[in-house]
Amino acid sequence: MQRTLYGTRVVLRPATPDDIPVLAGIRATPEVYERWGGGEDMAEAVAEDLGDPDYRHANIDIYLDPAAHGRGLGTDAVRTLARHLITDHGHHRIVIDPAADNAAAIRCYGKVGFRPVGVMRSYERGPDGTWHDALLMDLLAGELTE
Repeated sequence: MQRTLYGTRVVLRPATPDDIPVLAGIRATPEVYERWGGGEDMAEAVAEDLGDPDYRHANIDIYLDPAAHGRGLGTDAVRTLARHLITDHGHHRIVIDPAADNAAAIRCYGKVGFRPVGVMRSYERGPDGTWHDALLMDLLAGELTE
């Protein structure tokens, strides 16, 4: 069951096909494109896949409109989604994998309780076609900060 989630400063809801033009526009901004690419995969991004019930962990990703950077909205969004996945879906572990050089994202996730696990070398191809490293971070249910 998909529902709207309310954080301290954000409201999160499942994406719909109607959201694709707005999300693709955010993905096209230079700051987001640099990390995510152009949004050709947006239709796939709105599909939900909770995975095997014996492995109750989730992998999340997030990007924000650059106009919203630096205001705590990313931290609130990640915390709100993590709380929802742990409380409402029974996930015991959540994983996120920012680019290894994305200090702002790594700081944001650390505020929520995510811890570095290791560097995944040449993990993801960037929009420029080159491979870059990512930092694997995870959060156990009992480590979520408020």
